[in-house]
Amino acid sequence: MAKYLAQIVVMGVQVVGRAFARALRQEFAASQAAAQARGRSGQESAAASSISGMSLQEAQQILNLTTLTPEEIQKNYEHLFKVNDKLVGGSFYLQSKVVRAKERLEEELHIQAQDKQSQQKQQNMET
Repeated sequence: MAKYLAQIVVMGVQVVGRAFARALRQEFAASQAAAQARGRSGQESAAASSISGMSLQEAQQILNLTTLTPEEIQKNYEHLFKVNDKLVGGSFYLQSKVVRAKERLEEELHIQAQDKQSQQKQQNMET
């Protein structure tokens, strides 16, 4: 009886392990396909997302932004940082999310600026 129970448990673990591995491969392939679709800046953006642990969309939602301008980022950051300050009854967790969102959006602006510079260089070389 115990032998059969052990076999069932082992088979269940194998099935779950294979399913997890398959899902992981599919997610990795989808991530790579999305990065390729966005081009070089997309790959850098995907790398920034994985490093910061926050996607661009999540960072925009946290800071309540639709467009990426340094002024808007700074304005919303300062407001949300002050509102969530622990001294005024805010949450340190939310305050840290606001800081990470600002860092992620600033990184995205940096990536976009580099992409513009490389496009301008290519245009200058073609003419």
